[in-house]
Amino acid sequence: MTRMATRHTTAAPPVKEGGAAPGRPPAAPTEAEQRRRNRLSRRWQRDMRWSPYAFVSPFFLLFLAFGLFPLIYTGWASLHQVEMTAPTDMTWVGMRNYTRIFDDDFFWNAARNTLTIGIISTVPQLLMAMGLAHILNYKLRASTFYRVAMLAPYATSIAAASLVFVLLFGRDYGMINWALHFVGIDAVDWQNDKWPSQIAVSSIVIWRWTGYNALIYLAAMQAIPQDLYESAALDGASRWRQFLHVTLPSLRPTILFTVVVSTIGASQVFGEPLLFDANKGASGGAEHQFQTLGLYLYEQGWVNQHLGRASAIAWTMFLILIVVGIVNYVISRRLRASS
Repeated sequence: MTRMATRHTTAAPPVKEGGAAPGRPPAAPTEAEQRRRNRLSRRWQRDMRWSPYAFVSPFFLLFLAFGLFPLIYTGWASLHQVEMTAPTDMTWVGMRNYTRIFDDDFFWNAARNTLTIGIISTVPQLLMAMGLAHILNYKLRASTFYRVAMLAPYATSIAAASLVFVLLFGRDYGMINWALHFVGIDAVDWQNDKWPSQIAVSSIVIWRWTGYNALIYLAAMQAIPQDLYESAALDGASRWRQFLHVTLPSLRPTILFTVVVSTIGASQVFGEPLLFDANKGASGGAEHQFQTLGLYLYEQGWVNQHLGRASAIAWTMFLILIVVGIVNYVISRRLRASS
C-alpha cells in the first residue's frame, strides 16, 4: 500500500455566512506621509488655539484706536494747557483744569440741567415703556407690526426728530401752543424759558427711547414662566395684582439694567439740546437754561478751543459714570441676596 505524502497547511479561519473575509492590516505610513500628518496636526492645534483671538481682534484693534487711545490722550491733555489750534503745544498745569471747572458756575449749571433733564426724561420713559410692554405681552392682532413700530423712533435720526419737535414746540406757530390755546392756557416760550425748554428737550429723548426700552421689557416678560400667572389666577389674583406680585418682581434685574443704561444715556445727552437751540449753538439757550454737560464739553473744546479744559470735563463725566456703575453693582448684589 502506497503512502501518499500529505502537505500540512494552515487552514484559513472559516468565513461566517454573510460576512467578509478579513482584510490586510493597513500598511505603515511612509516617513513623508508621517511628516505631513504631523504638520497638519500642529496646524490644527494652532488653529484651535489662536483662531478665537483672530476673530475678536478687530474689536480690540478698533477699541485701541478709537477708545483706549483717546481716553489716555484726553487724560494726559487734561493735565496740560493746550489749545485746539496747537494740539501738540502743551504746557503742564497739573490739576488746574479740574479746579477751574469745579469753580465754574457754568459747569454746575450744566450738571444741574443734566440731572433734571435726566430725571424728567428717564422716569416717564421707563414707566411708559413698562405699560406698553405689558400691553404687547397679551395676544394682539398685528402684534409684529406694533413691535416694529416701537423701534421706528429709535431708528429715526436725531436731526430729523429734533426738527419735528422744534416745529411742535414753536412759540408762535407750534402745535403744542395751538392745543394749549383751546384749554385756556397762554402760549409758552418753550425755547427760552428754563423749565419748558427742559421739558421739550426731555420729550425728544422720551419719544426716541421709549419703544426701545419697551421691547427690552417685553422680552423679559415673555421669559417669565406662565405657571406663575396660572397659580396667581387660581388664587383669585386680578390682572393688576398679577402685574404687581408676579411681573414686577421677575423684572427687577431688567428694570435695574434699563435704569442704569438710561442714566448713562441721560448724562451724555448732546444732539437733542444742540439742535433744539434756536441759535444752533452750544450754549443751550440764551441763558444756558438747557445746556447739558455734553454741550458744555463741546463749547469748551470746539467753540472756545480749550482742549485741556474740555479733556478735564470729559474725564469728570467718565468718573461720574464709574460711580453710577459702582452703585449699580452694589444694588444688584443686594437684590440678588434678597431674592
